[in-house]
Amino acid sequence: MTTRQDLMSLARHTRLSVLLFVRDIGNGLLVVSHNTLALVGLAVMAVLLVFSSQAGLREKLESATLGWLNARHEARAEAEGNTLLAAAEPDAIARATATDPRELSRQQSAVAHWLARRYSVAPEPLSRLVQEAWAVGQRAKVEPTLILAIMAIESRFNPFAQSPVGAQGLMQVMTRVHDDKYEAFGGTLAAFDPVTNLRVGVQVLKECIQRAGSLEDGLRYYVGGANLEETGYTARVLAEHDLLRAVASGRSVPTNTVARPQLREAASAPTGVASEQVALLR
Repeated sequence: MTTRQDLMSLARHTRLSVLLFVRDIGNGLLVVSHNTLALVGLAVMAVLLVFSSQAGLREKLESATLGWLNARHEARAEAEGNTLLAAAEPDAIARATATDPRELSRQQSAVAHWLARRYSVAPEPLSRLVQEAWAVGQRAKVEPTLILAIMAIESRFNPFAQSPVGAQGLMQVMTRVHDDKYEAFGGTLAAFDPVTNLRVGVQVLKECIQRAGSLEDGLRYYVGGANLEETGYTARVLAEHDLLRAVASGRSVPTNTVARPQLREAASAPTGVASEQVALLR
């Protein structure tokens, strides 16, 4: 009897000891987990305080995270055969020489659309050139339709055109002769930027007209023919100029109209000017 009671007592004590052990382990884990969560919370708060007080550090982390995500996205897209995503450049539109024709005045829009049809050029880049011709022409006291006529005859609105003697761009400016004029635009490679070429060309044209004393002779200086026989260049430019003025005035001019030179009273070219002083553009 005593042995049975001892066994039962031992079993009861063993069960109580196990329960106590398990309860103590549970309480210990609970305390540890609470402390760990508290430490994690404190760590998170500390990190947030650091980042909120240091904007530069926060921006670097955000940039690094965004870069990592973008890199993963691009790698996944490239693996799927999409190579364009890796070369994407959202700011590329800022380099485009283009303007919505609807942003132009009625007069400018009419000229832009007429030139676009006549020379098979998109209206958006032509709209930008028309807009610039009006702005620069007003400052330089040169008719914008004359500027556009020169571009039409010189390059047919090809900003990458080059003549056999090295005249370049929309207005066929001799870059090596007028390299000083490109310094304000970062160098001579700006000759292939349409807007820069237009601005430099108008400055050269203005100087030629002032030196020659008349528009007709100024155009001969511009093309480098002041000391040469008339080649018809001046007449072609002025004929195109007349068509553009008619379009700008609201007249209906078919785009396939042949620019017919008109007889004009030509002023005699000034004498005593050396050929090397001529603004050679062709």
